[in-house]
Amino acid sequence: MTVPGALRQRPGFLVRMMLLHLAVVTVVVALCGGVYGWLTYERLGRDAEHQALSIARAVAATDDVRAGVADLAPAGPEDLDPDALARGSLQSSAEEVRRRTESLFVVITDDSGLRLSHPTPELLGLPVSTDPTEPLAGREVTSQERGTLGHSARAKVPVYAPGSGSAVVGAVSVGISREDVLASLRQDITPVAATALGALGLGAAASAAIARRLKRLTLGLEPEEIVALAQDQEAVLRGVDEGVIGVSPEHRITVVNAEAARLLGVAEPSRLVGTPLAEAGLPASFAALLAAATPASPAVEQVVGRHVLILSARAVRPAGPGSPPLGWVVLVRDRTELQSLTRQLDAVGALSTALRAQRHEFANRLHTISGLLAIGDAEEARRYVSEVTETGPLSYPAERAELLRDPYLQAFLGAKSVEAAERGVSLRIGADTLVRGRITDPQDVTTVIGSLVDNAVRAAVQGAAEDRWVEVELLDDWTGGEGTLHLVVADSGDGLPVPDPEPIFAQGWSTAVPSGGSGDGGGPRFDVLPDVHGQGFGLSLSRELARRRSGDVWVADPGRPGGPGAVFCARLPGTVVREPVADVRGEPTAGAAGGAG
Repeated sequence: MTVPGALRQRPGFLVRMMLLHLAVVTVVVALCGGVYGWLTYERLGRDAEHQALSIARAVAATDDVRAGVADLAPAGPEDLDPDALARGSLQSSAEEVRRRTESLFVVITDDSGLRLSHPTPELLGLPVSTDPTEPLAGREVTSQERGTLGHSARAKVPVYAPGSGSAVVGAVSVGISREDVLASLRQDITPVAATALGALGLGAAASAAIARRLKRLTLGLEPEEIVALAQDQEAVLRGVDEGVIGVSPEHRITVVNAEAARLLGVAEPSRLVGTPLAEAGLPASFAALLAAATPASPAVEQVVGRHVLILSARAVRPAGPGSPPLGWVVLVRDRTELQSLTRQLDAVGALSTALRAQRHEFANRLHTISGLLAIGDAEEARRYVSEVTETGPLSYPAERAELLRDPYLQAFLGAKSVEAAERGVSLRIGADTLVRGRITDPQDVTTVIGSLVDNAVRAAVQGAAEDRWVEVELLDDWTGGEGTLHLVVADSGDGLPVPDPEPIFAQGWSTAVPSGGSGDGGGPRFDVLPDVHGQGFGLSLSRELARRRSGDVWVADPGRPGGPGAVFCARLPGTVVREPVADVRGEPTAGAAGGAG
């Protein structure tokens, strides 16, 4: 996959994400710290105003202050001597309160706003720098203002005349320096600043951890690369003719394409995504297939529904060394058509072998007729031709082959008899064979017959009996209005190697000996391609084909050591149609004699 150069030059996605995360954390921490600092500053200012108000109230309520202000209130500006005020009791009282409370100032004024006390003696007798209207009107006020001593939080309260009178004779103004407020703010904000720095450090660590986590999850890929991979995956999964199933390391299904769903008979492939493999309803062999998956693990054959499938699993690992596995990919390939063509080709090959084997017989018969005509014995030649016509053009080694009137059965079983004869086995047709109709589905019929006959021939060859034979008996039946073919296959072998006949119908069960190897004693196994190509699935496939037609394939007799061998039966509904044919006695049946029992 090609990535534009501009994407490679700029910082990677993870770096950008980490920087963005850090920027967000920094802005949030700075904003929260600033808001907290401002609120703290406002709170400390209000506290300073309340403190100044308490001090001013206490000073204004003092009897000495009330009396002193009342004595000086009638005097005008020209009557106030700054030196006398500096030595007076009001100045000393106010300065003592200021020092004791660590206030910026404690100022006492008369009813016209002239200073009767002040930290700066030179300003005594002069008007105050801020408006004294509110306290002289009998109202308490607090504010933060700038005066001659700087910015401060201050409070102003009226001073009433001594006794119980309500006449305002002056005011007291107390200020708390802003530097004191800021000093308190620094004390309160230090833990907040430390917390903010800790939050920034924690945010940086979290950003780094998130970046590492994302790098592991995305395998170091950029978002553009992930998008391209997703597009490629969709194109591949929708475009390939094979089924693809992805499984995570936790044995959960992650990907199922439409072809895999079709082959496995899954109606809604999307519902399988995220489902544990054990709960997905897939064939039980999947777990064993994944457990044995290696880069060179072979494929296995399996019959699933109507399909003969080839399953192969591969473990997926990223390119980087030491990286954890990503899971498995299971490829599902349909071999049903190939199986059908292979069996048809086997039948054609067997028939061609039989034709080659009978080539000399045809030549000899022609030479015999030619010789009889050459010597003028036309009557003998006519009789010889009549005998050839009655016995048929071919002389198969199958005993009682004349009982088969269906041309497809005659050709197929005749060819099988030739193959069996080459292996020293006599194939014979049962004496009770009676097929009055015509085979309508030769593909399924020959698949079942061929599988059972091949197994029987193999059992006869491997058996201990000197007289090796296989007997096939066929009957047709129209009970219920549907043409059904009944099949019985027996052999001279040593019987089944297992007491329970059901396991032999399991997929992969075989007694065949792989090329270059020894037999496994009939134990169940999966035949690995290409050691015994196609072996181990004949009985399973035959039963599946029969049951698909509402028929069956079963073991009637497992046989015994020393013979006779096993007896297999099959029932194939819907494979025979009525057709007028003559039986072996030359009498027309037309299928009107009723069903066979």
